[in-house]
Amino acid sequence: MSDRMEHSRHDYTEIIRRLPLRLRLAYGVGHVLNDICASMWFTYLLVFFHLVLKFDSFLSGIVLLVGQIADALATPFIGYQSDKDDGFWLCKYGRRKSWHLVGTLCVLGSFPFIFSPCLNCEDSHPWAQLIYYSAFVIIFQFGWAAVQISHLSLIPDLTPSEHERTELTAIRYSFTVCSNVLVYLVTWLVLHVTNDDNTQIGPEDKQKFRNIVLIGIGIGALTSVVFHVLVSEGSSPGQVRVVGQRKSAVLFLKDFKMYQVAMVYMATRLFVNLSQVYIPLYLHESLSMSAESLAIVPLVMFLASFVTSLLIKVLNKKFGRKLAFLLGAVLGIGGCVWIRLGSGTTYTTYEIYPVASLLGAGSSIMLVTSLGITADLIGPNIESGAFVYGSMSFLDKLSNGLAVTFIQDLKCLTTCPGYYRDILTFVCGGAAAVGVVMVATLVPFHAEPCTTDGEAAYSTLDSNPDLESESVDPGSSTGALSEPTVS
Repeated sequence: MSDRMEHSRHDYTEIIRRLPLRLRLAYGVGHVLNDICASMWFTYLLVFFHLVLKFDSFLSGIVLLVGQIADALATPFIGYQSDKDDGFWLCKYGRRKSWHLVGTLCVLGSFPFIFSPCLNCEDSHPWAQLIYYSAFVIIFQFGWAAVQISHLSLIPDLTPSEHERTELTAIRYSFTVCSNVLVYLVTWLVLHVTNDDNTQIGPEDKQKFRNIVLIGIGIGALTSVVFHVLVSEGSSPGQVRVVGQRKSAVLFLKDFKMYQVAMVYMATRLFVNLSQVYIPLYLHESLSMSAESLAIVPLVMFLASFVTSLLIKVLNKKFGRKLAFLLGAVLGIGGCVWIRLGSGTTYTTYEIYPVASLLGAGSSIMLVTSLGITADLIGPNIESGAFVYGSMSFLDKLSNGLAVTFIQDLKCLTTCPGYYRDILTFVCGGAAAVGVVMVATLVPFHAEPCTTDGEAAYSTLDSNPDLESESVDPGSSTGALSEPTVS
């Protein structure tokens, strides 16, 4: 029986060919524009609207909520449509890439207006300006969702190997980290050249934020061109699209594991996004640090994320997804506890940087691992991948928007230095703890149909150091994917 099981496993894994490096890197840069915009959105949106445009804390939160709701509503729609094979002329370019292209154009055409003064309405009532900015926010979030879902959905389309999916996700996240580092470097350079060391962010910085955004989206536009030129979604010489299965949305929604994975992803995104949103306000209001620190500390955070992202594939492969996620959560919660206990000149001068490193490393491990778990939930049902990613993203966007709105609404009207410190400690730390509980309750996923021995052909969450080496055909000169032989 063991010989037949081994033979069955090789029958499954022999379809896998190593993706060429050029394709893997080209895939990774396909989300850079989104990453640059997301970095500005989550790190500096509240800073820009509250400290620069002088919106009150509640209205600033409403701007972010409008965007998150628009994204949440657009995501499942785009996911469902992206999975469909219809005769629309643009879809001949590729189900995923056509949505990616439409989303890219929406992002490029709307995002610069969000971080610019209101055109011909700077002196209007704040609620009138809110309507103006909300229009661009809705267009931007629709485009952002289209790019995100189509890009994520390409992962199971490109390879059926769980370890290579993890690698693609890690490469994708490495470019995410690089994009964030780029944003913080540009922000630091602009603020360093134009601000005094002790100057904090204020209304005079409007044009500086606009220039930072224009530089960022210019680079993002170039990387999007590289993605569309080098990544082929359909069949082409040297690359054959993997034919997968389709699992209906109803069956996914009836699967309890779907909701467990959604909770893991939601908790992870709450930790990552809320820490990114409130670190700048924590530095500004709780620690009274200079404008430059709003770029330097997030930069340290994402440098730590980048270094850690290089190790995530090994962690998932050797120890399994559960232990990898637990390690990331422990690092993240450790950073939250340090924030609660830290104070004084020594803390603001030296300790804040290892704190940022812990938050960055924890975010990196938890996010990539949770995306890997989501890809494993999809398994061989790659024709339904966009629906699953869309559903996860819907919950993520809605929960983040509501969380920020409640946090901003509960903030005291006067100066309260400990408020954002407590948000980072209890809300972010609590989200990481919830993620650990959800991951601990997950059981390995099994794909249908089973092998002739009654064993599932696909499972994950457990470590399997040997699978990847068996999945690569050393005799393949192209590293392409080939279709399985049907017997």
